[in-house]
Amino acid sequence: MALRYKKMNGVAVPQEKVDIILEAARLAPTSSGLQPFEILVVTNPELKQQIRAIANDQSQVTDASHVLIFAAWDDLDAKRINDMFLYTTRERGLPDDRMDSYKNYLLSVYGSKTAEENFQATARQAYIGFGIAIAAAAEQRVDATPMEGFNAPALDELLNLKEKGLRSVTLLPLGYRDEANDWLHGMKKVRKPKEQFITELN
Repeated sequence: MALRYKKMNGVAVPQEKVDIILEAARLAPTSSGLQPFEILVVTNPELKQQIRAIANDQSQVTDASHVLIFAAWDDLDAKRINDMFLYTTRERGLPDDRMDSYKNYLLSVYGSKTAEENFQATARQAYIGFGIAIAAAAEQRVDATPMEGFNAPALDELLNLKEKGLRSVTLLPLGYRDEANDWLHGMKKVRKPKEQFITELN
């Protein structure tokens, strides 16, 4: 059975809109302010074609104007934590050791976990920025397609993410819907009714 995906029309998203979406993700809250992920922005057609090949041939990857790749730290190691706290205190004009007590607490917590456990934590933080980027795209009237359907190890290898201490988590193609050829266009959005989704505990 042929898979049918949302279709984009290849029209370029203005850079100022992309910048707003990226800034919203950059400003997203993260646990302890560590911001343990990065965003890679892909516009090169040849690279997008290579990514499409390892993303289940989803056409949005190549039809999108920009593809955002959310890549999380592969570990919460001491150097990264120390560096982020040092950056934070200096940006705030505080003594370098002002946050040592809390920093040392985090070092003990994450230092007792495996790299894989820590990656799962950083990946969850990446999803916060990911969700905010989707909301920002909607506010800018830019279509965004959240994607987990790709071969993450293959993408990591393609982009040399291991050498950067990163692992890919999600993709977010940005573009505009091809209304004439998108089979979902005009269909009712279907979500669970509120009564089955929200429980109020009084």
